[in-house]
Amino acid sequence: MMELIQNIGYHMIWGLPVAGYLGILTYIFLLATASTMFLTRRRIVIIHVKYHKRLAVITIILATLHFILAISIYL
Repeated sequence: MMELIQNIGYHMIWGLPVAGYLGILTYIFLLATASTMFLTRRRIVIIHVKYHKRLAVITIILATLHFILAISIYL
């Protein structure tokens, strides 16, 4: 099972492993999550809290998947 996770995590797509793409995607979602509250507090754009919470859940899920794929090489 662990070998399957390692193969998925380190499968190269356009010169970058899948775990790398997940890391980039996680960082983008992290910035989007922070931006929703920053823009709302500055009253630049009104974004409902439910979107902030949804982005936070997606970020946590992506970060967990990224962690599992990245750490699998050491297990």
